[in-house]
Amino acid sequence: MIRKQIPNGVTLCNLLCGILSIYTLYNCEKGILLAPLFILLGTVFDFFDGLVARLLKVSSTIGKELDSLADIVSFGIAPSLIVVSILQSQSQNSGIITFLPLVMALMSAYRLAKFNLDERQIENFIGLPTPANALLWISLPIINYTANNNITLWGLNMELLYSNISSVLSNPMFLIIGSLVTSFLLVSEIPMFSLKFKNLKWENNKVRFVFLAISFILIFLINIFAVPFIVFLYIIISLTINIFNNHEI
Repeated sequence: MIRKQIPNGVTLCNLLCGILSIYTLYNCEKGILLAPLFILLGTVFDFFDGLVARLLKVSSTIGKELDSLADIVSFGIAPSLIVVSILQSQSQNSGIITFLPLVMALMSAYRLAKFNLDERQIENFIGLPTPANALLWISLPIINYTANNNITLWGLNMELLYSNISSVLSNPMFLIIGSLVTSFLLVSEIPMFSLKFKNLKWENNKVRFVFLAISFILIFLINIFAVPFIVFLYIIISLTINIFNNHEI
């Protein structure tokens, strides 16, 4: 009985991370930086709950529902509130337009409910996965902090590059339009490749290998600033595959 509940305990840790992210965002001096870190920790628990369930050979309907509930908080509500917070700090007001990124929370909830019923999403995804969307938006506060503190990389002063990237990503128009676009992608019928490897053969995993190779290169070159580009790359590759749909994902 206890063994069967271990994966659910891991899932609840993900949910706790989402709750702590929201709490720190509004109650800590450095909340805008701590909140994304709790979401990152939540992604670790989100990865391991399924792994633990498979290792222990246990599964349950309640575990599936609990996982979606945790994901709504950690990868839907919390990231949306982070974007709202950035937007309000940039525009120096709390007008109704600054709350538009909350649409992401609603679409994340819809997507996760749809995912539980959609039997097509076994090997790949239909629509942008909520963790990928969350990763894009929670990277912004860390990027802004890095750019504003003139942090060097590989011994080089990256101030100009970092400030240019940061200014684009923190622009109110980007935050509003970008959040609405990703909200659409969350619930779209666009197939998106997963990173699940059935085997390590090149022919069966060309897209995955290329994506991971480019991602590692970007991380090596520009560190945390690579995250938005990696998510954009994921979307672009998925769209390209759909245009040339003779390719195997």
